[in-house]
Amino acid sequence: MAELPIVLLPVGVDDDALDACLAALDAGTPAGSRVWLADDAQAGPRGLAIIERWLAGTPLRADYTRRQRRIGEVAHLDEMLAACGDTDAIVLAPDAVPMPGWATQFAACFARDASIATATPWCNAGESAAWPRVGEIAPMPDEPGRLARACAMMPPRHPELPAAVAHAVMLRGSARRKAGGLDAASYGSWYAALIDLSLRLSGLGWRNVLCETAFVARGGEGGPADGDMDALAARWPTWHARLANFLMQDPLHATREHLSRLYADVDGPQRQRDLFVGEADDSAAEGEGD
Repeated sequence: MAELPIVLLPVGVDDDALDACLAALDAGTPAGSRVWLADDAQAGPRGLAIIERWLAGTPLRADYTRRQRRIGEVAHLDEMLAACGDTDAIVLAPDAVPMPGWATQFAACFARDASIATATPWCNAGESAAWPRVGEIAPMPDEPGRLARACAMMPPRHPELPAAVAHAVMLRGSARRKAGGLDAASYGSWYAALIDLSLRLSGLGWRNVLCETAFVARGGEGGPADGDMDALAARWPTWHARLANFLMQDPLHATREHLSRLYADVDGPQRQRDLFVGEADDSAAEGEGD
């Protein structure tokens, strides 16, 4: 099995989202996987208590750091990624909920194609990587295990995305370093800085792809900071039209439909068995009452 990347989780201000994210990490990530919680002076007393409790009980190999003064989302993430050097890393949004097997699927994706620089999983609020409908925000999945099993059955073709999406992204360390890291001077949000990094990577010949065998849920889409979209338009004049064309033409429609069919069918035999057992139990109960 391919070596699992380190998971980078920038701590946010939403304590409930943090608690749900950490619980999902424990449930869906192999024991011993490396996780780095980095706090840009964001967590309050309740958040710190959640982190302390989680660190004491998690089966993951976890570390926690906290800055005394906030330096901003992009600068903080660039600092984290720079500390990883050439090591591949997954950046997970602080309000994300990864489905079971997600990190293993990410590692397998990178192992299949050395030209992949960024891999983005499906998300219910993932813009170009959204499922079940492109560009729409769907409710959080109510059967994460079933959805994870359906994703794992997808053919791993890893089609191109316009850019990586900020709910969760695996970054190839060597490619990120050659591209120069994140531009904290030009962008205030991870959302925009990730688009900029993706486009620079693409210009260097790397690929930004969908990891269609993994799913990471999120309560809502990320977004740009003030001025970020203007900065993107100035540096990448064709970006907005490119994204709009992708969303309108929907080249991943067949891929999403395939996942929908797998999701509908993946537990079919088990559900039939459960139904049969339920009917048998009802029949037995009726017989006892005769």
